Amino acid sequence: MPRDPVAPRSFPPDERLEVITLASERTAEHDCPATRWSLDDLARELVNRHADEAMHRSTSQRVLHAADLKPHRSIYWLNSHDGDFDAKAAATGQLYVRSPVLYQQGELVISTDEKTGMQILQRKYPTQLARPGHPEKREHEYIRHGTRALIASFVVPTGEVVWNLGPTRTSIDFANHLKKVAHQFRDWSRMTWVLDNLNTHWSLEACAVLATLNSLAFEPRRLRTGTERKAFLTDPDHRYRFVFTPKHGSRLDQVELWFSVPARRFLRRGDFASATEFEQRLAVYLEAYNAREKHPYRWTYTGQPLVRATPFSQTRRGVTAFPAWVRLRIRHSLPPVADGDGHVWLRPPVARSQTPQRRRTH
Repeated sequence: MPRDPVAPRSFPPDERLEVITLASERTAEHDCPATRWSLDDLARELVNRHADEAMHRSTSQRVLHAADLKPHRSIYWLNSHDGDFDAKAAATGQLYVRSPVLYQQGELVISTDEKTGMQILQRKYPTQLARPGHPEKREHEYIRHGTRALIASFVVPTGEVVWNLGPTRTSIDFANHLKKVAHQFRDWSRMTWVLDNLNTHWSLEACAVLATLNSLAFEPRRLRTGTERKAFLTDPDHRYRFVFTPKHGSRLDQVELWFSVPARRFLRRGDFASATEFEQRLAVYLEAYNAREKHPYRWTYTGQPLVRATPFSQTRRGVTAFPAWVRLRIRHSLPPVADGDGHVWLRPPVARSQTPQRRRTH
């Protein structure tokens, strides 16, 4: 078994636990003016508590490393105030998982959203192309030719993309995009759009489009509030309907995954002399994507809470703590091996004659 990075006899478990507890608390609770813990701050606090018997700075670092605790790291988190978050996330995830079956039954699942503020940049000086031993060099200064908004619909079971490009993304622009998608897939009898809660997605214009597609009368007087409009748009009895992601849950909109593709492959290193050139080249790129690169994403999240049930030997910390042969045996649930003397081994013992000899050096 792997040895503990911190010798057990050096510091008892309660003292090591004290380091972990301290690093998990707020600095203000311990009169530390900094807003996050550093190794020096932890060591200073421990010295104030235990004087000469305090744990050394490097030992504290090993304790935190063994616990996979990084008090210097912080990530952003957005809390959702949607009371039905779990139910909506489950409905969205299960819809993605069932999309291949629905596709065979004549129903399309489509993920739709907007990518706004795409800057049209022209480098002030020409880009120097890559050469052996030298990467491409782009000029830092640029000339800005405005922005464009991309409204895109990602067909979940096939990966095909339908788009509209323009300077705005108003409710009228979104309604026109819905008409384009419906016209392109006019042979399909049922469509389900997955969208976030942007106000243009539940506007009167969107309601009018879906009323026409479902051969229903459009009655604006009955669609005055957002709640009434969403209820109409998400009616499960309609052949053409919407499914909204939870509030602050737009990450469940699968087209967000696809937006990263043109961002990396087209926008990041682009050099465009005008807005017209930008629109023409982006259209060519998107047509080429549909012709050669389109593919569905392998979606496995069903909306159920993610519970960490991964064995420690397969985690990042386990990979560095365990030898490769131990991880392999645990991963495949191989039983220990017993030798003739009654000793139990995690791997078969190597005979003395098979042990490689150390090369002598003079």
